[in-house]
Amino acid sequence: MLAVEDALKLISENTPDARVISSPVNESLVGSVLAEDVTARESVPAFRASIVDGYAIVASKHVMVPSTKGLFPVVGVSHAEPGELPELKLGEIARITTGAPLPPGATSVVMVEDTVLRTMTDDGAEEQEVEILTADIEPGENVREVGSDVQAGEIVVRKGEGITAIGGELGLLASVGTQEVQVYKRPTIGVLSTGDEIIPHDRPGDLRLGEVRDTNRPTLLTAIRGSGFEALDLGIASDQPGALEQTLRDAMRQVDVIVTSGGVSMGELDLLKPTIERQLGGTIHFGRVSMKPGKPTTFATVPFKSNTGERETKVIFSLPGNPASAVVTYHLFVLPSLHKMAGITPVGLPKVQVVVDQDVKCDTKRSEYHRVVIAAKADGMLHAMSTGGQRSSRIGSFKGANGLLCLPTTQPQLKTGDKCNALLMGILSNI
Repeated sequence: MLAVEDALKLISENTPDARVISSPVNESLVGSVLAEDVTARESVPAFRASIVDGYAIVASKHVMVPSTKGLFPVVGVSHAEPGELPELKLGEIARITTGAPLPPGATSVVMVEDTVLRTMTDDGAEEQEVEILTADIEPGENVREVGSDVQAGEIVVRKGEGITAIGGELGLLASVGTQEVQVYKRPTIGVLSTGDEIIPHDRPGDLRLGEVRDTNRPTLLTAIRGSGFEALDLGIASDQPGALEQTLRDAMRQVDVIVTSGGVSMGELDLLKPTIERQLGGTIHFGRVSMKPGKPTTFATVPFKSNTGERETKVIFSLPGNPASAVVTYHLFVLPSLHKMAGITPVGLPKVQVVVDQDVKCDTKRSEYHRVVIAAKADGMLHAMSTGGQRSSRIGSFKGANGLLCLPTTQPQLKTGDKCNALLMGILSNI
């Protein structure tokens, strides 16, 4: 059996490199990684703008310029909307709102809190005279200068950086007028269950002897979509001769990666491996891994000619049929491959160190991945609590789990309070 580290190396070596595509700057970019540096087409702000609500004024340190303190006529209004503004002269002020352009000639903005309204126009519609209460207004005060946030030609987002759902990267691209960017294409993943004993999980009625509800397919579809990738439901493939081959061929026309579950153990009805090798001309890079759970995990690549005649490599992950095994091996093996194809680095789940909150038995022969709930506690450390029984068929061991404890093979047991590496699958728990 192959060591986990060697399996991950083979996945990295044989997963196709990320492909570059053009994409418009809109919400569809979220989750993508840039394939080029992006420079600003425009400066931000593109004009001298006010930071506060108040009054634009001509201020100077020159001894010949009068103080900013005193009574001033209000000669205009500048709102945060396009339009031409008259030039502001010495001794005049103009009302201005936050983000609005300064009138030509203005040097500074006085905050409205530092002023008192003295008179209104005869019709009562506008301010006529305002008293400024401070003589300490400096040139440039409360003004955002042109390009003070971003200069035209400056690199705003670099190659390899991702566009997150928080919105900062997308907002930055939009602010400098970027309309299209080069990104790495995110792979599309198809999820397929195999076996004549597998029935849809939502089929009405009781199970007949030997039937198994399909929990892996909805679980894997959820995990893939939760990782930020598009997932296609490929249904359940029959064990009948030729049916699996045709299902896989049809799937390769629609997706970049196929994830199957079941049909990879040592039984005589397990048709997946011979179908990949003999009928599809694929290469199985490994079929057994020294790990628990997930020993029969299989990774393969298949040469494929697209509808346009382009030669491509399709990736197939055949995960074990036991539900917990399927989910563990998705996070451990499939996710790094998807990350590589999408240009995401580093690949795979983030690794953290945790304190175990109870004794945990270790397997000294195989790498074991124990499902846990990881929480930040008052001592400032991350703590891990087991989700209970870890049998590979027990999908309930993933209920509430947000991490995989990477148990060492060098000792028979972890004691309460020991530290251990863990892979973080989700957000930290509050418990």
